[in-house]
Amino acid sequence: MIIPLAHRAGQTQEYYFSVKLAEVRQLIAAGHDVINMGIGNPDMMPSADTIDTLAQVAQRPDAHGYQPYKGTPAFRQAVAGFYKHTYGVSLDPETEILPLIGSKEGITHISLTFLNEGDGVLVPELGYPAYRAVSKLVGANVREYPLGENNGWQPDWAALSELVQQAPAKIMWLNYPHMPTGAPATKALFEQAVRFAHDHKVLLCHDNPYSLVLNKQAPISLLSIDGAKEVAMELNSMSKSHNMAGWRVGWLSAAKPYIDAVLTIKSNVDSGMFRPLLDAATVALNNPDAWHAERNAVYAGRLSAVYAFLDTLGCTYATNQEGMFIWAKLPDSVPSAEELVNRLLVEKHVFIAPGFIFGPKGQRYIRVSLCVDESRIREAVDRLNQTENPA
Repeated sequence: MIIPLAHRAGQTQEYYFSVKLAEVRQLIAAGHDVINMGIGNPDMMPSADTIDTLAQVAQRPDAHGYQPYKGTPAFRQAVAGFYKHTYGVSLDPETEILPLIGSKEGITHISLTFLNEGDGVLVPELGYPAYRAVSKLVGANVREYPLGENNGWQPDWAALSELVQQAPAKIMWLNYPHMPTGAPATKALFEQAVRFAHDHKVLLCHDNPYSLVLNKQAPISLLSIDGAKEVAMELNSMSKSHNMAGWRVGWLSAAKPYIDAVLTIKSNVDSGMFRPLLDAATVALNNPDAWHAERNAVYAGRLSAVYAFLDTLGCTYATNQEGMFIWAKLPDSVPSAEELVNRLLVEKHVFIAPGFIFGPKGQRYIRVSLCVDESRIREAVDRLNQTENPA
């Protein structure tokens, strides 16, 4: 006998990468050397001081008990210092910062806190799949808003205004530097977003994990915009910026009433974070700018190899993208992103991400990760060139 599932279990699907990476593992188990250029899993290490702190604190007998739901004061103070140094934003470490077990869980906590069944949620037509999936899980009404393909993948504000005039929306998800397109954040974009949120009484939820990865300008936070704290919350993470993806350390920054509301939900879901992780993350947040520059230099060195890979496929792409991926458009000769991805995996043992997993508009696009050693990317290029052009 199988107990019937809840309705929400049938309203979403298993995460694409969860399914596809199982195929990758099967190929590897069969003896194939698969080059995984599909996921944003940093292959470099955190700073040495970060790892040393983790090991040292783990040796302390007082480090293994429950920690406060809001994390340690030292961690929150380090986040506040990081925001001041990096973005010029002042945050109160006692009231405006909530540690998260990775910022991904924050999407769920925010949705549970603010959304009732049937509430409208504005989601970019290309974006992180969790925005849609979690909105559906809580019974909200997902409403995709268009991005201007010929306008640097910026939101179409006229279309957005029309959407909320047709039916109100409670939350709008925003993510710049944008994943998957790599479109950079700009002050003008954030100013427009804050005006929109004020005008239409929408809670603006900004997801900001890529601002320090191959950024071509000074990183910017949505909370640096006048009036943002009244209508906005910002998620941030150490996964990409500090090479700490598996550590699951992130946070939510917002005004006190928003933090207090989300904490009400979060405190019923988990029991705090591991003290050695918090202490090590506190040290990592104080990494010097030179450490970030070194990380970006490695990613920059891989760009030419990725460009060669895409050129071999006949794809087109912008060279001003930020973050750890390159978003590229397929040539007309390729039937679909799904067909190309499957063919490369089976025939060349190279895995890349199809654009459609980020939204229907991505049907003619692929996303390639920079989280692979340059020599492996070059090897992937060689595999493409071993026979006729796979495109």
